[in-house]
Amino acid sequence: MPNLPDVVLWSIPAFVLLTVLELVSYRFHPDDDEQGYAGRDTATSLSMGLGSLFFDALWKIPTVAIYSALYELTPLRVPLAWWTVPLMLLAQDFCYYWSHRGHHVVRILWACHVVHHSSRRYNLSTALRQPWTGATTWIFYVPMILAGVHPAALAFCSSVNLVYQFWIHTERIDRLPRPVELLLNTPSHHRVHHASQGGYLDRNFGGILIVWDRLFGTFAAETVRPVYGLTKNITTHNPLRVATHEYAAIARDIAAARGWRDRLGHLLRGPGWQPVEAGIRSGSAADAPATGSLAEGGAL
Repeated sequence: MPNLPDVVLWSIPAFVLLTVLELVSYRFHPDDDEQGYAGRDTATSLSMGLGSLFFDALWKIPTVAIYSALYELTPLRVPLAWWTVPLMLLAQDFCYYWSHRGHHVVRILWACHVVHHSSRRYNLSTALRQPWTGATTWIFYVPMILAGVHPAALAFCSSVNLVYQFWIHTERIDRLPRPVELLLNTPSHHRVHHASQGGYLDRNFGGILIVWDRLFGTFAAETVRPVYGLTKNITTHNPLRVATHEYAAIARDIAAARGWRDRLGHLLRGPGWQPVEAGIRSGSAADAPATGSLAEGGAL
């Protein structure tokens, strides 16, 4: 397998430049600053991003070991060629859709992903607000490895997907031409994903393509201006608490649960799920992202 470029590393200068340009654009339009940058919020996002680089490097050790073992076991091999790279990118984006969707509707997975939704601001620095417990995503890409995709090729495709999603975390870009909006994930579509209003919850999970959401019934168009954050927001800017607050909430709920059925429910059902005995159906737990149909029951 030839060496593939580190897309994320090469993109860092562009990340910095675009973030600075966006910040300056808000300074020239002070009326918009309420939805722009805030010092402590931006610092938290940057801290989470830097921390994720360290923790992701640790999580990669067992992930690469598992992927390598599975790759050696499968007789299939996908060659690295000009015509296979687009197909691998397509397959990775499909797997990403299900990973992203799963991390919204299964609470123990949401405990990882909630970090990315914890800011009430929406700007390019929000894209850098990444979790420190990313070990929950690897299983969604096992089908690609078993189909003969080399782990290094999968890592390259994942990096391309991650880099693409950086620029869509902005309010400075309005809707794009209709063909683009129909096919690709855009700032408009992703603003919906980060919103906390009822009609926007659990929608637009796509990475590069928005077609998966259109195919599987999770698409919503941007109509009213989104309100960002969680349905019950956290008030801390402490990176450690941002990274772990939902795990702590799960531990409290499990400790208070009456039986194993309820304990498993707190782990595997939707983020807002509560036992029927509590007189609550779904959607009332702290920091839950959704009370809609996808969150209720926690099933994909």
